[in-house]
Amino acid sequence: MPEVVRYAGQAVFYLCAALLTGYLSIAPAYHPVDENLAQIKLSFAHGASRVEDCRKLTSEEIAALPANERRPNTCSRQRNPIYVQFAVDGKLVYEARLEPTGLSGDGPARTYEKFLVPAGTHEITARLRDTARKTGYDYEMARQVTLKHGQSLAIDFRADEGGFILR
Repeated sequence: MPEVVRYAGQAVFYLCAALLTGYLSIAPAYHPVDENLAQIKLSFAHGASRVEDCRKLTSEEIAALPANERRPNTCSRQRNPIYVQFAVDGKLVYEARLEPTGLSGDGPARTYEKFLVPAGTHEITARLRDTARKTGYDYEMARQVTLKHGQSLAIDFRADEGGFILR
């Protein structure tokens, strides 16, 4: 008799756990952003240009190197910082200087920012400078987008694809 009670108790416990799991999988409803709002995400990892250009080694410099390290050029590993601006409807909402990652400052600079905006049509502008120049920007994108309630727009950057990409 005690064995039957034990199995019945286990069955009731597992049934309650399954019902609770089933309920929590559908309720409460999760909304990543409030109603009447949309989300814009600016996220990328990009390696800027090098601080110094590569230099061609002379014959004497190549000969002075150990045999397994001989190469025609020498290049600095360090990269320039990236300057980013992001505006929505003409209002600047994000501006940053992104330093390169890595021990030698040779890795990509990274950013991930979220912006909540009212659903509807917006003019978005993104600018990026990844060279040593002091003013202006190397890449610029201005687009008009229409966002629905709860929609999420991702903005990525790919230099080899021409700059900013909307997804």
